[in-house]
Amino acid sequence: MGPRRVLLLGEGNFSFAAALCGASATHVVATCYESEEEAAGRGGAARSIRRLRDSGAEVVFSVDCTKLKEHFVPGEREFDRIYFNFPHCGRKAGVVKNRQLLAGFFHSCAEVLAQHGEVHVALCNGQGGTPADQPRREWHNSWQIVAVAAGAGFVLSEVHPFKAETIDGYKCTGYRSQDKSFCVEGALNHIFTRSTAPLCFTPMSCQTQLGSQKVSFQVPQVLVDKINRGFLEVNSSHPVRTIKEKLSAGLSRAFPLQNISSCLPLLYQGRPGGVCHSNIFWITPSPGEAPGTEEMSQGRADAVLCSHFGQDTDGNGQGGCPAPEQFCLRPSLLPHAQAIMKKGAFSPGTLQVLSGPVFRKCRITPHSMPAFHEMLVVLAVSRGAENSCVQVLVENIQTTMNSLHQGVSGTKPSISLKEAASFGTELSDFAAFERQLGEIQHFLCVGTEPEPPGSCVGVIRAAPGEFKSCELVVVSASLNLDLLAMLLCGISDWRMLWTWDRRFLRQFPEGELRLFKTFSLYPPSYVHDVSFWLPDGQDFDEVAFHTLARRVSGEMVVSIQLRDNFQQPGTGRRSLCYRVTFQSCDRALGCREAAEMQLHLREEIQQHLGVTLR
Repeated sequence: MGPRRVLLLGEGNFSFAAALCGASATHVVATCYESEEEAAGRGGAARSIRRLRDSGAEVVFSVDCTKLKEHFVPGEREFDRIYFNFPHCGRKAGVVKNRQLLAGFFHSCAEVLAQHGEVHVALCNGQGGTPADQPRREWHNSWQIVAVAAGAGFVLSEVHPFKAETIDGYKCTGYRSQDKSFCVEGALNHIFTRSTAPLCFTPMSCQTQLGSQKVSFQVPQVLVDKINRGFLEVNSSHPVRTIKEKLSAGLSRAFPLQNISSCLPLLYQGRPGGVCHSNIFWITPSPGEAPGTEEMSQGRADAVLCSHFGQDTDGNGQGGCPAPEQFCLRPSLLPHAQAIMKKGAFSPGTLQVLSGPVFRKCRITPHSMPAFHEMLVVLAVSRGAENSCVQVLVENIQTTMNSLHQGVSGTKPSISLKEAASFGTELSDFAAFERQLGEIQHFLCVGTEPEPPGSCVGVIRAAPGEFKSCELVVVSASLNLDLLAMLLCGISDWRMLWTWDRRFLRQFPEGELRLFKTFSLYPPSYVHDVSFWLPDGQDFDEVAFHTLARRVSGEMVVSIQLRDNFQQPGTGRRSLCYRVTFQSCDRALGCREAAEMQLHLREEIQQHLGVTLR
């Protein structure tokens, strides 16, 4: 490996470059926009240039930061780090011109930066327009550096104070194209890295081996990036697997334990009782390959993804009533557990552990997930012993979670058992869906509030089982492993658990749980409104609208808020206006791409939801 190549742009008197040139294993290329004659006239510049050249550094003049590719031959274009301190168009240029300068600069950097390189941009206090600026300028009066960089495929990964006094010999110069210093008090150094490229997922079908038959079905487009990710497999270091294994280990100390997750099919026939059809991803297996009911409740579910070009079955977010022969992607593991009990395959007194991804259509909120990993533990006990069993089960889960949380953050979370009867109708999507699946005795919650968003991480049930003996009662606990991972690792956005950016899993080596440090700070958001007339006499399926927005944006929509519900006098026609907010948690999302998503969304809702745009 050769020396690290460092490119410095817009050097005024070259004092910053001179301070870096002594670093070991570093090759410095220092540049400025002016000619050599103009640059040498600045105070101390000639001395710094001599020092750079004596140390073996390159000094290049008349370099345009927006056309870097033109200044370096192909073999010398890849830089590990690029510095641009206090960029400015010169004279009294306003914020718009300086944004344009930064936009050209970042696009140019994308052509000469190494894959894992960094771009460092120092700005005066307030210019960046991020929460790190104190005080923070109004957005329209800032340089909007994160949004500008996102347009070229960069994310802001770190922000640090720019401490000019710690840089030996450094003297800031070039204010308004003069030999004057910028105000560096409160200045910030913004460190950008390359974002993962936007992912284009082609339509796919999934094959599931069920007994002696293979069932092939098309994956709903909104779930293409979530099927068969293998987060719970043996070789995975993903936090959801670590938490599942830790919980299983803790439970095994209190109960005999059997893991039966490998026998669970991805599909479920019909509709789980009580569940609203609009919350289900309906699937139509390939003709002639739909298994019978009995075969659906057993067999191994080995998912194999393959390319498949055809009609998107329910991928548009429409929630039509299912035909009797239709299947759905499993929304819960509970029906599978009930099917196994009905066949008599459960051993009373042994804790059965089922785990795997489940899929549910839901509204877009910070803690509502169309796919998450469920851990279901089921135990058949003698009638009358269910209360003590629930107590042991919950205490064991609390002990494991407290131990994990203290190991990660040094504090204990408040995990409590709350009576289901004490909850009103305002539930998180996870809790509300679980209530649809059947009667709940207790909610497993985090925190002290009645039901803040995301506080419910599990449910406890106790009900008569499908056994020949009526003396047995089934106690079950369903846990949302994704919500638990967010709680333990300080992850604020559920989408980060599904990121394709390798920087996420690198923070959890060999399954070690740690506090997550985001690699995309202050991601820009883009707000668009859309209004439309509803078809006469028809209700509007809001879940279908949210699901369609997920698909069109590739999960880049973080919020959909109803802004107006208007009924036209005389005709009675209804119009709805929604505010849609686009924002990524892990990759660069520029304003142009967000605008294209909005246009695509408008087309799709008109085509698939039968509305008329206003």
